[in-house]
Amino acid sequence: MDFSILVGGEAGQGMDTFAGLLEKVLKRSGYYVFSHSDYMSRVRGGHNFFYIRFSDKPIYSYASEVDIVFALNYETVKLHKSKLKDGGIIITDEGIAKDEDVVHLNLIGTAKSLRNTRVYTTVGLGAILKYYGIPLEICEKVIREEFKDELVPVNLNALRVGYTMLDEKYKLEVLEDEKILINGNQAVGLGAIAAGCKFYCGYPMTPSTGVLNYIAAHADEMEIAIDQVEDEVAALNMALGASYAGVRAMTGSSGGGFALMVEALSLAGMIEVPVVVINVQRPGPATGFPTRTEQGDLRFMIHAGHGEFPRMIMALRSPEDAFYQTTRAFNIAEKYQIPVLLMSDQYLADSKVTEKPFDFSKIEINRYISDGEAVTDEEYKRYKFTETGVSPRILPGKVPGQVVLVDSDEHDEWGNITESAEIRIKMVEKRLKKLEGLMEEVEEPWLIGDEKPENLIVTWGSTYGAVREAVERLMKEGISVGALVFGDIWPLPTKKLIELNNGAKKLISIEQNATGQLESLIREEALIKSTHKILKYDGRPFNGDELYNRLKEVL
Repeated sequence: MDFSILVGGEAGQGMDTFAGLLEKVLKRSGYYVFSHSDYMSRVRGGHNFFYIRFSDKPIYSYASEVDIVFALNYETVKLHKSKLKDGGIIITDEGIAKDEDVVHLNLIGTAKSLRNTRVYTTVGLGAILKYYGIPLEICEKVIREEFKDELVPVNLNALRVGYTMLDEKYKLEVLEDEKILINGNQAVGLGAIAAGCKFYCGYPMTPSTGVLNYIAAHADEMEIAIDQVEDEVAALNMALGASYAGVRAMTGSSGGGFALMVEALSLAGMIEVPVVVINVQRPGPATGFPTRTEQGDLRFMIHAGHGEFPRMIMALRSPEDAFYQTTRAFNIAEKYQIPVLLMSDQYLADSKVTEKPFDFSKIEINRYISDGEAVTDEEYKRYKFTETGVSPRILPGKVPGQVVLVDSDEHDEWGNITESAEIRIKMVEKRLKKLEGLMEEVEEPWLIGDEKPENLIVTWGSTYGAVREAVERLMKEGISVGALVFGDIWPLPTKKLIELNNGAKKLISIEQNATGQLESLIREEALIKSTHKILKYDGRPFNGDELYNRLKEVL
């Protein structure tokens, strides 16, 4: 069982409300859900649409073909009619389209009779639920939870009338609901909260704003300080100040905003203050496609900043991975006193997925802060030379008689400014020494498919779901294929890649950019070159069907 519904129309027509209700109803009916939105960067107008896919088995991307197109305007009929599966239907209002193969329902007229024209999408929702045989009671409960009291009766009436408008085609069984429904931005925010983040600041920039919104929504109950700052230059500097003072701090933006953080990123490297930063990528350069997706910032993030200093970069692969990797990022940042950079993108940020509940018992919070006992010098050396490059860290004002000096100029072990060439060499080497420790921290990429494949795929981040579905379909056809999906990207783990590449006949790079940025990094770090590239840079994400077809061409 695997169904997909597409709802489309203009911004402001109520698609978000419709999709949100349907997603929750399907999830509470016990199904796996994957919901992806395609929206334009305007408040009203333009053509927007949602894919909502659900199944009784795990799903990892949206589908190319759909069973229902719910069209809120005629443009949706014209644009998406070709995506219908055999036997699929288009549902729209009787006043919108006169095509013979469209199912016309009295949606707007019914809403007018209920004296609230905005509830016509709820009428359509009732009809679709009846079509699949999903009990009305589940949606009624969701409506009572989601709407303000005065809007509950009219939406319940709209739902019930809509439920009489279509005949039941399927009688879907209600399964046990044991999952959560979450998107990538929410998972990052929840991971930060679980990791003990106590300060988050940012400037709203699509598609990263969801992280700020999520943490802000829970800030009071979790005692987190939130600041919507004037720009991204201030954002990272404020996060560094909060971290220096002793709390776990995080900031985030998208590509253009991250560009403004670069000077402060170098400051983090020089003063050795831990911080976590997320870049939720969108297509560039400049403003690019504000509401679309891309993996175009990898090279930029590896090299962002002037001078040489260590950082770690993690690409998030799914909401579940985003949660656990965010918590891990805080521990690594504090262990090595470095910036840890998380990479997401619009596709992962906004797509809602059902996941098994996260296991909070797995979360360990290690602050790596000295209580003063490890400080044996008469005067505290903030930048003491050590074998690992990591100096004992105390918090300002916490150890009597000790001062915690930090300085953006080159400095000696105490934090005093220096012009000494000898000390400069030692400090550069001290900071870079941390890379040796980081190499022990990095995790090898996930392997999907054959353990010793003849055809090896390399990919990273949010392409995980589409690649997984494509690989599983190819394996069912007897094709020997496996995929390495990188999460930790810098420093780059190469052991598993080198091992599998030695036995593979083809190496296929799959990326959501135009230049194959991970592939070029692999060539530098592992001296391995791909035989084929499957790249996409139109601002729209891969899905499993598309990758299956493109891989078939290569294989």
